[in-house]
Amino acid sequence: MSSGSGSLMWFRKGLRIHDNPALEYASKGSNFLSNFLYPVFVVDPHYMKPDPEAFSPGSSKAGLNRIQFLLESLRDLDLNLKRLGSRLLVLKGEPSEVLIRCLKEWDVKKLCFEYDTEPYYQALDVKVKSHASTAGIEIYSPVSHTLFNPADIIRKNGGKPPLSYQSFLKLAGEPSWASSPLSITLSSLPPVGNTGNCNISEVPTVEELGYEETQQDELSPFRGGETEALKRLRESIENKEWVAKFEKPKGDPSAFLKPATTVLSPYLKFGCLSSRYFYICLKDLYKNVKTHTVPPVSLAGQLLWRDFFYTVAFGTPSFDRMRGNKICKQIPWNDDDELLVAWREARTGFPWIDAIMTQLRMWGWMHHLARHCVACFLTRGDLFVHWEKGRDVFERLLIDSDWAINNGNWLWLSCSSFFYQYNRIYSPISFGKKYDPNGDYIRHFLPVLKDMPKEYIYEPWTAPLSIQNKAKCIIGRDYPKPVVAHDSASKDCRRRMAEAYALNQKMSGMVSAEDLRNLRRKLEEDKKPEVENKRQRKLIG
Repeated sequence: MSSGSGSLMWFRKGLRIHDNPALEYASKGSNFLSNFLYPVFVVDPHYMKPDPEAFSPGSSKAGLNRIQFLLESLRDLDLNLKRLGSRLLVLKGEPSEVLIRCLKEWDVKKLCFEYDTEPYYQALDVKVKSHASTAGIEIYSPVSHTLFNPADIIRKNGGKPPLSYQSFLKLAGEPSWASSPLSITLSSLPPVGNTGNCNISEVPTVEELGYEETQQDELSPFRGGETEALKRLRESIENKEWVAKFEKPKGDPSAFLKPATTVLSPYLKFGCLSSRYFYICLKDLYKNVKTHTVPPVSLAGQLLWRDFFYTVAFGTPSFDRMRGNKICKQIPWNDDDELLVAWREARTGFPWIDAIMTQLRMWGWMHHLARHCVACFLTRGDLFVHWEKGRDVFERLLIDSDWAINNGNWLWLSCSSFFYQYNRIYSPISFGKKYDPNGDYIRHFLPVLKDMPKEYIYEPWTAPLSIQNKAKCIIGRDYPKPVVAHDSASKDCRRRMAEAYALNQKMSGMVSAEDLRNLRRKLEEDKKPEVENKRQRKLIG
């Protein structure tokens, strides 16, 4: 047991030194010499334990790309702590149990950790806080992962989250912390005290966690960690004109050698980069340019979108589900797992869609417009598969997968919430062609199509057999035929959406499981004569 006063800094997200109020508070003590700091990260089997049953290498919750990114971020954090006279103490196990054991063992007087709105962490924090308060330990859990405290915005809105971006902006105003300078550097940290019988290890490698070395041809080009995050931020901000003119949703989704965005999202997700520091850097830059874009399309506007989704997610029970979610339209999505697997495994027969899904699996990242295309295609555009199933695939494979933002985007793109113009569908053929007429993106991620002439690369099934032979790619053998005919599938999806919207309106949103079953049955019956007529026309023709 250590003498003096110990502080435990529990890292979860917020894997950084700059603008880390919990770390700063943990390092302050009445007497620096007898003040010990225990910087802790717990390897949680819930997220990190290999799952041989999963559809891709990784745990039951996360693909290997994201686990690798997290480990790189932890190694970088450990190096940065060592520069300040400290180090990262890595423990393994169920986090609340591990934490409670450490609090007892190390005679901790202060427990500090960044506040987290995610349901999983909310439940963990209740357990740990309850033990700490009973033991008379001071708890400090500041909001620093977002620009605003979601609870404050919800309070200002009469206890409900604002459901549009503009109403969110009106309520939010300027962040209160923005008027005083952020603490960006620490000169030193108190030493680590005696760790007693707690089983401390270094940051593990993926192999030490039980993963086999990956045989993948191409790995994620993005390295984790605060050092890399700050370097990327500097490089983005040096290009003042690009930042000033940044306008989402523009940008080229097919640019992969030099992505058309900052690729700072994975660093914000793990808190390797403070969103508050990013926001201040952007505000400073905007002061020094003649004109710049404004929210919702500007770069600062993207940070505010992030806060918008965090706020709605925090204030909406069952935000990650259709059933029991008051802001989500109840839609009779089909349960076709074959279509889901074809989409997930990049076998839809639409090269633009399959190339994006291949990039997702290889890199754990793709441009936001590419995400829009594949999400629309899976749900209301072509396949009519449940958005929750697509959300699960993204949640697993994206390195920047973020509970609030991922669920929010799937609700939006499936026209289940926030956005309701279901007639506007991304074409799986013409949308990509607009940015990349030669199909270089497809040729890179789907090398089987690399010799297909550009006239056919977005619709290879239309290429004459002689061309397919010459390109060494026979459709139906070397590359799949399309799983649906886009024109008729999207027409059918629009019809289903119209019926579902009418039902939601009629029932004032109170749609039961029985109502959905009945509507699904009706939609299938309505489709039968249509299919029969087509068959008859073919026979006559």
